[in-house]
This record gives sequence, structure tokens and C-alpha cells, in this order.
Amino acid sequence: MLIQLLRAFLGPYRKPILLLVVLQFLQTCASLYLPSLNADIIDDGVVKGDTGYILEFGGVMIAVSVLQVVCNIGAVYYGARTASALGRDVRAAVFDRVQAFSAREVGRFGAPSLITRTTNDVQQIQMLVLMTFTLMVSAPIMCVGGVVMALGQDVPLSAVLLAVVPVLGVAVSLIVKRMRPLFRTMQERLDTVNRVLREQITGNRVIRAFVRDGYEEERFRGANTELTDVALSTGRLMALMFPTVMTVVNVSSVAVVWFGAHRIDSGGMEIGALTAFIAYLMQIVMSVMMATFMFMMVPRAEVCAERIQEVLGTESSVVPPADPVTGLRTHGHLEIRGAEFRYPGAEEPVLREVSLVARPGETTAVIGSTGSGKSTLLGLVPRLFDATGGQVLVGGTDVTTLDPVLLARTVGLVPQKPYLFAGTVATNLRYGNPDASDEELWRALEVAQARDFVEGLEHGLDAPVSQGGTNVSGGQRQRLAIARTLVQRPEIYLFDDSFSALDYATDAALRSALSRETAGATVVIVAQRVSTIRDADRILVLDEGRVVGAGTHHELMDGNDTYREIVLSQLTEAEAA
Repeated sequence: MLIQLLRAFLGPYRKPILLLVVLQFLQTCASLYLPSLNADIIDDGVVKGDTGYILEFGGVMIAVSVLQVVCNIGAVYYGARTASALGRDVRAAVFDRVQAFSAREVGRFGAPSLITRTTNDVQQIQMLVLMTFTLMVSAPIMCVGGVVMALGQDVPLSAVLLAVVPVLGVAVSLIVKRMRPLFRTMQERLDTVNRVLREQITGNRVIRAFVRDGYEEERFRGANTELTDVALSTGRLMALMFPTVMTVVNVSSVAVVWFGAHRIDSGGMEIGALTAFIAYLMQIVMSVMMATFMFMMVPRAEVCAERIQEVLGTESSVVPPADPVTGLRTHGHLEIRGAEFRYPGAEEPVLREVSLVARPGETTAVIGSTGSGKSTLLGLVPRLFDATGGQVLVGGTDVTTLDPVLLARTVGLVPQKPYLFAGTVATNLRYGNPDASDEELWRALEVAQARDFVEGLEHGLDAPVSQGGTNVSGGQRQRLAIARTLVQRPEIYLFDDSFSALDYATDAALRSALSRETAGATVVIVAQRVSTIRDADRILVLDEGRVVGAGTHHELMDGNDTYREIVLSQLTEAEAA
């Protein structure tokens, strides 16, 4: 998965990567040449007392060192730029794919996991690529080059390398093999911590209201402890890596000095050659240690790549049409024919054979007990998810064949849980219509019964709105969400229990103003409150996902027991009549 991901996203950066490899090759060759120059200076300059030779080759060493530094700076520069570009591209790809997901796919992964995959997982891969470009590219060159140069200094002494390299490779492989499953568990535990923390921040008021601080602290402590335990297990293995490598390195250094001393004593080797050989041994070991450092990062990056590929490889259940329809045959006409919706793996569908017709200038209401499928029915129209059976038609055209932009412009949804984005009142109201004037904004606020409280804010339309609209009340948030849809001016208005947080007086005033504003549009209202929908032209009664009644308020009161039961649970017989 990791190789597949890198191959896909590093393709556009072949030229910088090639230049980087050339620079790393040059700086590694310079590093390998320096010990050989040092050996010559010792043997032919210092031992013989030839100052001119020392100065001459000392100058060469300085030139080689400058070349090494320049090449290293260039390699790090291009490596950092390419790694950052990779991280940017992968994050953008994950974000674009998540934006295309329907509510079904978002629910499958969960918001905390998607956030972790977009941020922490991408960061792990970006860091691996950066380390690869700055360390790993030069490691094999230095290792192979070091062996060749060491052989050039003394072949018999090089037998030490035959024992050192395999031992290091086996030790590192055994440790890395055990680290990989731990890294997968660590990322999953990180998801859990993010989920618990997100719930506690979002539900802070509920926690305080029920005085469940102690319980939530214990829940977070449990998730945090599980993550800590896995991190400690991983850390112990990582801590074992460097002592293992250093033990092998130090033993091999002692062996080189021991056997090298005997070689010098017998006249088979010069002092400078032994110095160079030790330097090459250190370079070989350093390259192995760099590879070891990379191997510690690879397992976690592989796990992160798998998690990212899971997102990128998941196709949305709401697929844009290949040949979208860009024009409507009729305007404002909504029809649902025998719609069925079933969640993946569910035994029973949420909706069964639901049919509805809503026309311009009419208000159609949907009512039913909790869990009867009202919100799901409304979600089928703007394609928050697609029906698993039947058809949804807007303007006489199946929504699955409509251009998404046209559908979004035609249908305006006020969701059950209104969400406001961080910014200002004006930026939120213009979300569906960026070109709306201030006059249009104030008009929408007036209809939504929100003008008074917005005028009371210090900066009016420019008043700040926090993320989620947490700095305004629930009722104000609902009214701003309604105003946002009014600014959009769609042909079909969908209100998903959008008046539940309003008092009766505000509810009545808003519906009265709304009826005038949307007189020529199609309006579909989902509501729990009978007073909100009793004057609708047509009321649809849902029960356990089925339509059990349709008609006006008085017709249903006379002939539908389910509707009558709902009404009498809220109103007296006289009020209902």
C-alpha cells in the first residue's frame, strides 16, 4: 500500500527527485573520498614530514568538503519541498474524497477517524518521505561505497565486514517485524482518543448538566492509558534498536583495531590505511543506522498508508452522473415514487414504498413518531444518500441523473441540526448564494424572525460566528439556518424539523412570513409539532417507514388513527378541531 501510494503521488515530481538523487550521490561520493585523502596525508605527508604534500592535499580535502556541503544543502532543500508537496497532495486527495462521501460513508469511517487519517496519518508518510530523501537515498550508496573503499585499503581486514553487516540486518529485521502490528494498534487507539475527546468537547453542556465529569474523566483516562500502553510497547522496541546496533558497532570497531594493529605490526598495512578503514567502517555503520532509523518509521507509515488508501479506495454510494442533465422539464415539482432506503447490513429498510408529490405553491408536511424515517426521506431529495429502491424526481427528472450544481441550486435544505461555520453572520448567510446583497440578507433575516437579534449584535451582519454557531442560542441558530436557505432562493424548500427550538409565538410569526416569501415555491416540512404543520395543503403520516395516511389535517383527524394519536398527544380535542 505504501509503495502504491507513493508511486501515485510522487509521479509529478520525477525531475526534483532525480536532481535530489544526483546531489545525494555527489555528496556521498565526496564523503567516501575524504578518508582516503586523509590516509594519503598521514602516510605520505605526516609520516614523511612533507609539509607541501599536506598543504596540497589539505586544500583538496577542503574543496571536497565544500562540494559535500553544497550538495547536501541542495538535496535537503529539494527533499523538504517534495515531501511537503506530497503531504499537501495526499491531504487534498483525502479531503476531496471525503467531501464526495454520502452520509453512509462518513458514518462508516467516523469523523474522528477521518480527521486522524487526513492529519496524523498523512504527516507520518510525509515524514517518512522527507527522511528517505535526506537519509535513505545516501545510505545504500554510502554502505556499498564504504565496503568498496574499505576493500581498497585492506582486503584481509575487510573480513570483519562480512560478519558485521549480516548480524545488523537480522537484528533490525526481527525488531521491525514486531513493531508493525503495534503501530496499527497505535493508530486505532489514537482514533479512539480523538473520538472520546471530540464527544466530550461537543457534549460539554450535557456532561455538566448530568454531573458526569468523573465518568468522562475515567473514560478518557481509559482510552489514554490504552494508547500509552501501546506507545510504551513500541518505545521499548525502538529503544532496543539503537543499543543493539551500537553493540555490534563497538564490537566490530574493537575487532578492526585489534586485527589492524597486528597487520601494521607485520608490515602488511600502514597507519593511514587503518585510520581510513576505521572511518569507512563508521560510514558503513552510519548508513546501517540511518537505514535502521528508517525501518523504525516504515511500519507506522505502512499502516498509515493502508488507512489512507481505505479512504481513497472507497467509492461514494452517491455517484455523480456520467452525463448529467443540466435543465429541468418543470420547475418546483417534487415526486417520490415507491422509495425504499436500507442501510448496509440492516435487516429491515428504514423506508418502504414511500410515495409523495409536492407542487409549487403548496406546502406538504411529513409527520410521524421518532424513528419513522422522516429525516431519511428528506435526505433522499438533495442526495445526502440515494434511495436503494424507487425513484426521486425533481422537475420531472431523476435526481441521480441531475447535474449536482443544478440540484443544489434547485433544492434548499434546512437540516434538523443546523450548523453554522466559523466566520460572520454575513458569510454564513451567503453560503448558498455568494453574490447576495446586504438588502437580501436583511430581508431573509426578517422573514426568519432573526433581524432583531442580528441588529442587536455589535457588528450586525459582520458579527462573528464561532465554529458550529456555539456563540448563539439554539433558536437563533435555527433561524439563521432558515435565513441562509432563504438567501439561496431555491425552487424547493425542505425544512427538516427546523422550528423545534422556537417558541410558539416565533414559530407562528415565522410560518406566516415564510408562507408569503415561498408562495410560488414548493415547501416540504418535517415536524414533530402538530401546530407547525396542521395548515399544510397535504400531510403525509409515516409509521415505521411506511405511509399510513395522507390528506389534510381534518381528513386525517377523521380517518387516521395514527395521526389522531399524535395530535391528541399534543393538543386537546377542542384545540385539534
